[in-house]
Amino acid sequence: MRVLVVEDEKVIAESLLKLLETEGFECKYASGINEMYNVLEVFNPDVILLDLMLPDGNALNEIQEIRTKFPDTGIIIISAKSTDLDKILGIELGADDYVGKPFNPREVVARVKAFIRRTKGSKEVIRYGKLEIYPEDYVVTYDGVPIELTSKEFEILRLLARRPDRVFSREQILEEVWKDDFEVFDRVVDVHINSLRKKLGKNWIVTVRGVGYKFSKKGDVTKDED
Repeated sequence: MRVLVVEDEKVIAESLLKLLETEGFECKYASGINEMYNVLEVFNPDVILLDLMLPDGNALNEIQEIRTKFPDTGIIIISAKSTDLDKILGIELGADDYVGKPFNPREVVARVKAFIRRTKGSKEVIRYGKLEIYPEDYVVTYDGVPIELTSKEFEILRLLARRPDRVFSREQILEEVWKDDFEVFDRVVDVHINSLRKKLGKNWIVTVRGVGYKFSKKGDVTKDED
């Protein structure tokens, strides 16, 4: 799922972006109204987190235009203007939710997830660039084209992709994927990783020598790291 964060306070924006990306969202950032529209020309978000008081204007005046151009995109206002009247006005103009500052970034992310559950169903999708992983269905696509994986290959990919940039040892992967199958040796992990790389491309799964493997969110663009 995709989220556009429109926020001119850098610390707030960075905290939201970091948490959203940790949760598997693909994110873009804009610090003002004009920049927001520039991003929207090339990035179609599922949700926009929208601060109101921006350097180039009050984004409250943009909600109806956003709603007209992007009717399926959720708008969650994040603003220090958080009186009951402010919230009512924002919702009446077309926002889907309203969170007053100061806020806990985790609450905002929870509201993003809640909106997606309400509007797009509860089915989880892990998306990085053109790679999409459907954890419940054991389905992987790249640029819309299905990639055939074995069940164990898929479970390894799902484990790593849910926690991008976290390093998993072979032992941890064995415990999570093979669970109580004590006859499996750690080299079987290497075999499955090699197979995944052949099917997905080499850059999605990175070897951390002497430790294990991690999933790279930049698999579409990084050079061969192995």
